[in-house]
Amino acid sequence: MSASEELERIAVKHATEATQLDKQGSRGLAIAKYQRAVEILLKLCALYPNSSQNYFYMEHVDSYRKRIRELQRQESRQEPIESAASGGEAKFEQLVLSEKPNVKWEDIANLSEAKRAIEESIIFPVKRPDLFPLGWPRGILFFGPPGCGKTLLAAAVATEIDATFFCVDAASIMSKWLGESERNVAQLFQEARRASMNGRPAIIFIDEIDSLVGVRHQEVGGEVRARNQFLKEMDGIIDKKKVLHTYIIGATNKPWALDEPFRRRFQKRIFVPLPGESARLEMFRIFSRNLNISDDVDFHDLAKMTEGYSGSDIRDNFQAAQIRLVREFFENGNPDDKEAKPRPLTMKDFRDIFRIRKPSVNQSMMGYYLKWSEEFQAA
Repeated sequence: MSASEELERIAVKHATEATQLDKQGSRGLAIAKYQRAVEILLKLCALYPNSSQNYFYMEHVDSYRKRIRELQRQESRQEPIESAASGGEAKFEQLVLSEKPNVKWEDIANLSEAKRAIEESIIFPVKRPDLFPLGWPRGILFFGPPGCGKTLLAAAVATEIDATFFCVDAASIMSKWLGESERNVAQLFQEARRASMNGRPAIIFIDEIDSLVGVRHQEVGGEVRARNQFLKEMDGIIDKKKVLHTYIIGATNKPWALDEPFRRRFQKRIFVPLPGESARLEMFRIFSRNLNISDDVDFHDLAKMTEGYSGSDIRDNFQAAQIRLVREFFENGNPDDKEAKPRPLTMKDFRDIFRIRKPSVNQSMMGYYLKWSEEFQAA
């Protein structure tokens, strides 16, 4: 065991004891244990300033210090005891969103290959599981440049099959009380399986999944345990003997950062590229649904002008054009008159915006995506 792992083990011990004492109402002893855990974590950060885990250590330090202040106030006022454990449970509830997102297939331009893979992996098995004697993929990875619809795809799936949708921030799982990261992973999957057992499919969507299961050159105990727990839970979902409709969808802008064991557990690895000309044309029609567009606007010309733009870039530019129009209306029109409206958006408005707002995706990065796709794509 390395020195850093030993220090973390001691910090876990003090933090665990502090939580137990806190739960039992021993405020004074809990404060002392929390303070000792803080001291060790700060020492870890000082000894290993370049460690990737320092951000999470400081998250724990802030949490412990906040709890110490709360306990000190309770000590001085003799307030009723509030358990740190119950606070942890409340925080976990904030990690997931189980309400159905309002995104439909028609809200997503093109991406026919990704949609087809989703139908084969999720929608068809949910409707007719009897047609899949060998089981079906339960782990799906969307990879590609940012702003191309990876998150929208996952949300649309949840809407299409009326699923319980768990939208998880990977960093939040690792920023809980020290030593409880793996418990949070287990609880997340347990909640998803419970929702599935009640007859409703469950989708766990983890954005920027590389931040949770990416390759690490230096790992500490807590991070290793959480990743091992994640592997165990994914294996439980992927087990083809089970008929539960529980799925995990990951999205990443850096697929090459994924550790090999996790990459293998995503049976479907789907490239979500920058939109082509036909996809951009479809996006213009989607984004202009609620806008007042002049007859001189030629979406075909705009589609040719916007090579290299992501879907997010195009939406932002449409928004910027509308904002510029509204600004003009407030400066030169009569905004106090509720019946007055801005003029329609013209071709010149769009040309001006697209001239000054460039694509956000570095074109040199596209070669990396294509190379990784050639090696590991599994649509």
